[in-house]
Amino acid sequence: MNKYIKIVIAAVLILLGLYMMIFTRSLGWGIVVFLLAALPILLFIKNEYILLAFWQLRKQNMVKAAEWLNGITNYKAQLHKSQYGYFHYLLGLTQAQEHPTKVEPLMKKALEYGLNMKHDRAMATLNLAASAISKGRRQEGQKLLEEAKRLDTAGMMTDQIKMMKDQLKMPSMQKHMHNPNMRQRGKSF
Repeated sequence: MNKYIKIVIAAVLILLGLYMMIFTRSLGWGIVVFLLAALPILLFIKNEYILLAFWQLRKQNMVKAAEWLNGITNYKAQLHKSQYGYFHYLLGLTQAQEHPTKVEPLMKKALEYGLNMKHDRAMATLNLAASAISKGRRQEGQKLLEEAKRLDTAGMMTDQIKMMKDQLKMPSMQKHMHNPNMRQRGKSF
């Protein structure tokens, strides 16, 4: 549902509440309708699909969370601007297991649009660090790990950060693998 339709619904409910309170003298029902008008306003600020996706993530159900996120077809028309970052963040988290190559651009967009909570920014930065390390960009990965450690004030990701730092200390396998096709290099035929 378009985000502005929710505001129109809220305005209609407020007008209906006023009509009930002023013209029909139903003060109780007018207050009830006013309280019902708060729901579309709340859903304008916090989209229902994102709330349900967060709830499914809390239950560790990535498939259901991805289904709820697929309900958002045009995020710029359906979401408030403050939720663009969380939309990309949740998409990145749900696709991390099946499509790890799609996570990096989604997390970059999430950080670009902005995430309100520090631990969400830390998780996005940690995912970017993991992507950078897996692609062989060790210095970038180290910087991102330090930033994730700085953002993780609650200490929820200390184990993951420590594990990734240990991974950085290990020698890269790509440097030590020998290509059998390169053995003839430098020799003339």
